[in-house]
Amino acid sequence: MNASKTTIPDLNYLFIQGENKVHYQASVAELVEYAIVNREGSLSDAGALVADTGHFTGRSPFDRYVVKDEVTEDTVWWGNVNQPLSETSFAYLFKQMGVYFTDRDLFVRDGLVGADSNYGIGIRTVTETAYQNIFAHNLFIRPTAPDSAVRPEWSILAAPGYTCTRPEEFGLRQSNFVVISFKQKVILIGGTGYTGEIKKAIFSVLNYLLPLHKRVLSMHCSANTDIHGNTALFFGLSGTGKTTLSADKDRMLIGDDEHGWDSKGIFNFEGGCYAKCVGLDESKEPEIFRAIRFGALLENICFFPGTRMPNYDDVSKTENTRVAYPIHHVPGGVVSGKDGAPKNIFFLTADAFGVIPPVSLLSTAQAMYHFMSGYTAKVAGTEVGISEPKAVFSACFGEAFLPLHPSYYAELLKERLATGAIDVWLINTGWIAGPYGIGRRIKLRYTRAIIQAALTGVLKESTFRTHPIFGLRYPLSCPDVPAAVLDPVQLWPDEQAYYAQANQLARLFRQNFEKFVNEVSDEVLAASPVVSESAFLI
Repeated sequence: MNASKTTIPDLNYLFIQGENKVHYQASVAELVEYAIVNREGSLSDAGALVADTGHFTGRSPFDRYVVKDEVTEDTVWWGNVNQPLSETSFAYLFKQMGVYFTDRDLFVRDGLVGADSNYGIGIRTVTETAYQNIFAHNLFIRPTAPDSAVRPEWSILAAPGYTCTRPEEFGLRQSNFVVISFKQKVILIGGTGYTGEIKKAIFSVLNYLLPLHKRVLSMHCSANTDIHGNTALFFGLSGTGKTTLSADKDRMLIGDDEHGWDSKGIFNFEGGCYAKCVGLDESKEPEIFRAIRFGALLENICFFPGTRMPNYDDVSKTENTRVAYPIHHVPGGVVSGKDGAPKNIFFLTADAFGVIPPVSLLSTAQAMYHFMSGYTAKVAGTEVGISEPKAVFSACFGEAFLPLHPSYYAELLKERLATGAIDVWLINTGWIAGPYGIGRRIKLRYTRAIIQAALTGVLKESTFRTHPIFGLRYPLSCPDVPAAVLDPVQLWPDEQAYYAQANQLARLFRQNFEKFVNEVSDEVLAASPVVSESAFLI
C-alpha cells in the first residue's frame, strides 16, 4: 500500500527521516484496509469504519499550549485557555516526535482549510494511524491536484503512541499534549488518539490568523442556505442542536462547525462534518444518519451484541460518540463552501434552568453580550432523586479555541451586523415548564417550526413581550407552536418559583461577565440581565 517513491514528500523539515514507510495521499479504501489489518477498527453494517480513540475520547483542554515567542507574546489571550510553552520545550517535543515517526508506518495527507481562496491555508497532516488520516481526509478540504513537491504552509504531527516521559521538565501538565507554534507553523499532538484535537487545533490557528491579520470574523457555527441565498448561521455549544438544526432537508448545508465571515459573505473552513452520535435516530436526524456509510469514520461506538449495527444509545465508552464524514455525504451540501452574508443568526442554548424563552429577538448590544457569554447548561448527575443544572459559559460559543480576547471577536461581529439587515435570535433548545428534573425539554419539532418562522420572516410579525429580568424580547405567537410554549413562565406550575430560578440564572450571567466589564461598552453592559429585589414579578 506504499505510494510510489516519486510521490512521497520530503519530511526532513519535520525531523522525519526515511521514505519506505510513508503512505502519501492514500485513498479512503486503502486507509480502511490498513486500519482493519492493523486492528484500528472494523466496519459497521453500513460500511463506515468504527474506531476507538483509546484513553482519550474527547479533547483534553488543560493539555493545550501555545508557544510563547515574539510572534505571540503581545497578541495571544494568555491564561487557562492559552497556556504558554517555551520555545525550548517545543523544540524538544518537535524533534522527539519526528524521531518517533521515523521508525514507523505513517500517513501523510495534504489538504486545505478555508473555502475562500483569499484566505485558504495548506495543511500537511502526518498521522500515526490510518483512521486519523481518514479523519483528515473527511474534515479538511480535499485539493484537486495535490503536489507532494510543494510544502503546505502548516503541518500537523499526530502521534497517539508518543508521550513525553518527563512532562514537568518541559512545562507540560502530563504526558499528552497539543502544542501550537505560530512561528514554526507546526502543531504537535501527542499521547491522544482523539481526532477532534486535530480539527480544533487548526481551528485555533484560524481564530488567530484571520481576525488579527485579515479582519475576518472566525466563527464556531454551522451554516445553511436556500436556493435564494438566504443564509443562516447556528452558534451553540455541544448538545444544543447546532448540527441537528443546520442539517435541514429543505435547505443546503454549507458546513456544520467552522466558518469565516468577511465583507463578501461567509465561507466554510472545512470539507466535512464531525457530528455527535449519542441518541442518533434516523427519524429525527435523517441527514446525519444517512451520511454514515463507507468513507465515514465512527468513533467510540458500541455495536448491538452479535451485530455490526451501531447502538447510538450505548454510551458505555463515552457520551462523546462521533462521526466524521465529507460534506458530499449530505444531499444538497454546498460543495463550494461559500455563500452570501447571513440574514439570520441563531444563538442556541440548552437552558436546563428552564427560564430562557424558546426564542428571543436580540438587539446588537444583546447579540454582543450573549455572544461573549456563550451560555448553555449541563445536567449534573442525580443523587437521591435530585438533579441540578449547571450553567456553562464559553465565550463566543467556542472559548477553548480562542487565541485572542473574546471582545476582539465581538467587535468584529458588531462590524458585520452593521453591514445589513441581519436578525439575531436566541433559541432555547433546552427545558420548559420547569428546570431539568421537573420540566421537559422543548420538542424538536417546535424548535424547527420556530427556526422556519424566523427564516421566512413570519416570526417578526408577531407581538413581542420583554422579559422583566433578562430584557429579552420574545414573540407571543408562532405557526405550529402552542402560545403557552413561547412564554417561559406560563407552563411553570409556580410563577414565584420561575422568577426565583430566573434570578438565580441572572446572577450567574452577571458573575461570568465580570471578567469582561473593562473590555466592552456601556451599551453592551446594559444588556446584562437585571436581578430583581423580589423573586416574584407580576
